[in-house]
Amino acid sequence: MVAIDRAYLPNGEVQLKQTKKELFLSKRKVHLWDRVKLGSLIVEHIGLLFAPFYFTWNAFWVSLILGVLTLPIGISLSYHRNLSHRSFKLPKYLEYLFAYFGLHAVQGDPTFWVSVHRYHHQFVDSDRDPHSPIEGFWFSHINWVFQHNYLWEKCGKSNNVMDLKKQAYYRFLRRTHALHLLGLALLLYVAGGLPHLIWGMSVRLAVGHHGTFAVNSVCHTWGKRPWNTKDLSRNNWMVGYIAFAEGWHNNHHAFEYSARLGLEWWQLDIPWYFIKLLEYLGLATNVKVPTEIQKRKYASGIHKESQQTYD
Repeated sequence: MVAIDRAYLPNGEVQLKQTKKELFLSKRKVHLWDRVKLGSLIVEHIGLLFAPFYFTWNAFWVSLILGVLTLPIGISLSYHRNLSHRSFKLPKYLEYLFAYFGLHAVQGDPTFWVSVHRYHHQFVDSDRDPHSPIEGFWFSHINWVFQHNYLWEKCGKSNNVMDLKKQAYYRFLRRTHALHLLGLALLLYVAGGLPHLIWGMSVRLAVGHHGTFAVNSVCHTWGKRPWNTKDLSRNNWMVGYIAFAEGWHNNHHAFEYSARLGLEWWQLDIPWYFIKLLEYLGLATNVKVPTEIQKRKYASGIHKESQQTYD
């Protein structure tokens, strides 16, 4: 089989090269969860097509409020910065509440999401990366979601999230997460009929899914690299604004421990502003950001010149 390896050039750029070697001997058998995910995404996108015909302002606001709770707070702040990288600490009741918001983004329970993301950083843009574009743009964008057996064959089981598995709350969410999603869908339908169901679930989830998927695909393919990282990560301004700062992806791979992803004043980062508010209120502690010394270490040539001029 043909695999793709990375070659690191002296200027910090990453060059891909093909090598002949045996990859993982997976038969790519279709897992039950692959069928469930595919079916749910098909229903989600069918609902998206019908959304214009069921538009109401109430349904729109329900979709927007749920979107804010589940994406910038639930996924970016909770799943990503708090649980995956421990970029700051929260009281347990807030940690659990925000993680519950993330559950309703329908990107998996906290244990699954955090495990996949930690493996992404451990094996970034290698054969064992869960969703690198070295296996194809569309694989990194969405096809990896339907490769349950292949995913764990590449990475291993979720033994990199023992900090979450030790907590009864996260074990409970893992066992019951489908029931919570069905419960929310039923609640929306009872409260507002098809308009609330379509806008509160289909529209919100389709936008959220493709925004998150674009971080895996677009932000490892197109954009700028202000930091010398040994991967394909890039800052993509469009994804940066669409995905609530997650598109400042080269920033993140340079300083994965940082609670702040938008390191420049013009790089909008709504979850970071909320973290600062929580810190001001005494609710977020041990908030981590890169120091100037750490920035100089990873700065590319252009970025170094601008920093020296500023200094």
